[in-house]
Amino acid sequence: MAALQQIPISSQSKTLPLPQAPTRTPFLHRPFSLSFSSSIPSLNLSSSNHHHLLLRPGSALGARMVATAAASYAAALADVARSNNTLDSTSADMEKIEKVFADPLVHEFFSNPTVDLEKKRMVIDEIATSSALQPHTANFLNILVDAKRIDLIKDIVKDFETVYNKLTDTELAVVSSVVKLESQHLAQIAKQVQKLTGAKNVRIKTVIDPSLVAGFTIRYGNSGSKLIDMSVKKQLEDIAAQLDLGDIQLAV
Repeated sequence: MAALQQIPISSQSKTLPLPQAPTRTPFLHRPFSLSFSSSIPSLNLSSSNHHHLLLRPGSALGARMVATAAASYAAALADVARSNNTLDSTSADMEKIEKVFADPLVHEFFSNPTVDLEKKRMVIDEIATSSALQPHTANFLNILVDAKRIDLIKDIVKDFETVYNKLTDTELAVVSSVVKLESQHLAQIAKQVQKLTGAKNVRIKTVIDPSLVAGFTIRYGNSGSKLIDMSVKKQLEDIAAQLDLGDIQLAV
């Protein structure tokens, strides 16, 4: 548990200024003002047999049900954020949650059915305070814990990002580079992506990828389906292909 008490949060994407740290708002003592169950009529937030079906390994039906459940939760959270006029700051919350649950220890802790629910709620409160999450975001996490759906959080984060981008006409561009790019370079990339897509807004996420050798790549479009590759790795591969040396690894 000590490893979970100090969880560093960082986000490389460009977001609006974050709100101040909220006061502790445990779900059991301060119920959420809007009902998520009413926003998700097909889901029952109480524990039931069909919840276990969602986690059945190797089941195509189970995988589809998990995807549907995650999308429903994400849509419900987006509805609440939109009604509270906190869509941007809720998106920032979800980015921080994504960073937290990227830690295998955190994900394993919350996925462990033998860990008492109250202990999970306590850790959620610690995360909410240290990450300065909004009260409704913290309560949302508590809802997932109580419903034993916290294992869906990674999928929920992805689906929320999709909903957010649609609601705000935002194009997500993932920029991978060997070293951190300067702000002016990211701004130029954002303008180029905006020209290519016609989106009202462009949101940049940066990833450090040493395998590129130098240069950068840009992924955008639905699920990153479009790629602009300006990396040295790509140039070397093109040269090797032209020389019919595809099976030879070039030393750099």
